[in-house]
Amino acid sequence: MRIRPYQSGDWAAMWDFIAPVLHAGDTYAVPSRISEPDAYRMWVELPRAVRVAEDSAGNLLGTYYLKPNQPGPGDHVCNCGYLVAEHARGQGIANKLCEDSLRVARELGFTAMQFNMVVSTNEIAIRQWQKHGFEIVGTLPCAFRHPTQGLIDAYVMYRLL
Repeated sequence: MRIRPYQSGDWAAMWDFIAPVLHAGDTYAVPSRISEPDAYRMWVELPRAVRVAEDSAGNLLGTYYLKPNQPGPGDHVCNCGYLVAEHARGQGIANKLCEDSLRVARELGFTAMQFNMVVSTNEIAIRQWQKHGFEIVGTLPCAFRHPTQGLIDAYVMYRLL
């Protein structure tokens, strides 16, 4: 497996495993009727970095993005999204994506990370970021309704030590 920068020809395969998650609605707190152009903008156009994981045959296994939480000069808080294709679950892809995102985040000058606590892959990401030198600095409560948990504190903030 290797992780490389996103290329324009990757979108069709990425959309195959992004669409079901986005259309689930509450998972990413986006409208359940999100369109493909809107998803492309959210996942590819706005982020500062997008990476994909692929196997030796070039099949996409997962992806992540890193983007400023509040775009603007000097922003150091990173927002992220991680997704692993259904057929690639259980292969350690999420760990590899998270480790790679740490490296890229440091290269881009981010010093803090905001995680959506409802996304299961981000539980792996949080462990990785803690392991590699980030510490928790607090949660950011918001009105986020999870299908089974109701309203929750949806975000946790980490700072680079």
